[in-house]
Amino acid sequence: MKKSDLPSKTCAKCGLPFTWRKKWAKVWVDVKYCSERCRRTRRSKPAEHSTERPS
Repeated sequence: MKKSDLPSKTCAKCGLPFTWRKKWAKVWVDVKYCSERCRRTRRSKPAEHSTERPS
């Protein structure tokens, strides 16, 4: 199966799309966040995924 054929969702915290993972197979309907970081910070202001490092 190609990655493009896997189901995807939008993260409830940051709004980025993410795709199905095997470890989420049994709980896919309950998955709302793309990462542990988004899940942990779900109650604060919307986070922006950034590749920039603070200087």
